[in-house]
Amino acid sequence: MRKVITYGTFDLLHWGHINILKRAKELGDYLIVAISSDEFNALKNKKAYHSFDNRKMILESIRYVDEVIAEENWEQKIEDVTKHDIDVFVMGDDWEGKFDFLKDYCEVVYLPRTVGISTTKIKKDLLKVNNG
Repeated sequence: MRKVITYGTFDLLHWGHINILKRAKELGDYLIVAISSDEFNALKNKKAYHSFDNRKMILESIRYVDEVIAEENWEQKIEDVTKHDIDVFVMGDDWEGKFDFLKDYCEVVYLPRTVGISTTKIKKDLLKVNNG
């Protein structure tokens, strides 16, 4: 069985997320998604609209996702790749080159993001609406 892993906050789930999850799953048989814990988001000064438990529950309901685990810190990626016998590490191409250190452990793939949508854009649009 070919295992794939990807990481993210997956806060405001949108078509871009579904698209990358679908394409990641196509690279293997089993997709693990590591989502930032609430504590890790706080350390990164990142505001999440939904709790870890809610984000985990939503991701587990997506047909491409086989397992959801917590990301507690930046350094755990090598541990996750070895612990889960990962064959392919996937991230969006906005992270191009940043995870090449994992090439000693598995294949690293940077998938193109879906044009026209991003969590950052959605959050900016929501801020505009909320600030009138």
